[in-house]
Amino acid sequence: MPNFSVEELCTLHTSLSTMDIERILEVSGNLSLIADLNQANVFVDCLTKEGKHAIVVAEAAPATAKSVYQKPVAGKFAYEAFEPAVMYTLRTGKNMFLNRALTQEGKTVEQSVVPIMGSQDRVIGALIMEKDISEKLQRQRELEALSEATKTLSGILIGMAEDRPIIPEVIEEALFFIDHENKVVYNNPSATNLIHEIGKEGIRPGTPLIDYLPCIQQILNDPEELLVKELKMMKKVFRVKKISLQVDGKSNGTFIILKDLTELREKEREIAVKSVAIREIHHRVKNNLQTVASLLRLQMRRGIPEESKVHFVESLNRISSIASVYEIILSSSGLDEVDIYSLIEKIGNMLVYEAKHEQKKIHIQYRGPRLLIDSEKAVSLSLVINELIQNCVKHAFKQMHEGKIEVCFDYSNNEVKVDVIDDGKGYSPNAKPSLGLDIVKMMIEHDLSGHFFIERAETGTIAAVQFPFERKVE
Repeated sequence: MPNFSVEELCTLHTSLSTMDIERILEVSGNLSLIADLNQANVFVDCLTKEGKHAIVVAEAAPATAKSVYQKPVAGKFAYEAFEPAVMYTLRTGKNMFLNRALTQEGKTVEQSVVPIMGSQDRVIGALIMEKDISEKLQRQRELEALSEATKTLSGILIGMAEDRPIIPEVIEEALFFIDHENKVVYNNPSATNLIHEIGKEGIRPGTPLIDYLPCIQQILNDPEELLVKELKMMKKVFRVKKISLQVDGKSNGTFIILKDLTELREKEREIAVKSVAIREIHHRVKNNLQTVASLLRLQMRRGIPEESKVHFVESLNRISSIASVYEIILSSSGLDEVDIYSLIEKIGNMLVYEAKHEQKKIHIQYRGPRLLIDSEKAVSLSLVINELIQNCVKHAFKQMHEGKIEVCFDYSNNEVKVDVIDDGKGYSPNAKPSLGLDIVKMMIEHDLSGHFFIERAETGTIAAVQFPFERKVE
């Protein structure tokens, strides 16, 4: 349809006089302002010459809200079957407010219609305002469904569905259903047993729940519809849930559910006590190891044969490596687990630092994920890492002033693999067996149930250990 002006539409399709058309133009000039103010689509409809239906002569969509219509409707006819409220106002001059209507695009709207009066109090048109209420209706239907579900749920839970309790009979928690006056309407067998435990003979329907459980008065008074709290009663700890059922904004009763947490809280307390004890043991072991290390250092400072010094240093490093395990445990939040990366880094840095005293510049790098193992395996792994890195420092860089060590570890297929790689002179299979490598083999095979191999690389040596990773079962 061609775009006609308000004046042209009125002239072509209505019997309005020139004065009436001027009045329609005056009202149409304010449509945009009215639309923005009310966040609604606004229209002006006038009766056609035949008087059987109306025509939309002006329209405005709001800039402050989403328009109800996707396409313009000015110039389209409004038939009585689809717009009864508009036709009623045009014929009677009476207002129609908050009338529900369906647009030609299939949207449900809230429609209000007021007459536009001309000379001699004649109705010359209708001012129409339409708001999209599709989402509002959807929310209303959802609330109605929820309300109906609440009624059904309360009926099922309190055993009113065919007079057969379905859920309450099979749950361990003590369940009470009370009315808006907090009087008992229903209780399950577990609730009856609880009342017997506190010395009451039984539960009489219609009796206030606080007569049996005075300690929940505060929970009942709380305005929250859903509430979970712990309280002590009869030297026991209970978790109390309050679930209020609302239907049409009014209380339809409340569920009070009590679960005995006494055994759980006692176990938590025992675990906490054991945790403190374990940490104290770790602390003492660490202190004892540091004491032994201090005694060895003291003996070395007092003087020992030169040929014995290397053995003292090796023993001191082994003790310090084991102590590192307990230092990491005590510094972490875990009770009995050690991060492999932190352990390897601590031991490696300690050994490389000591190599500086021999005028050797050794660089060490670490690569691997953050991975936790239990302290028992960590002690064995600490000795293995200590021996392998110490072996590099001691033997790989003889007659060398600088060298590089890489410690790489990975986890896959439930196994941990650690590689210690150096760029030194290279391992010789014909070399005399050392105590350090014997310790590594013993620890890997017997304590970690794994495998160890060492071989000469293109430049330097590769020593690798592999063992199954199994977390401690709590």
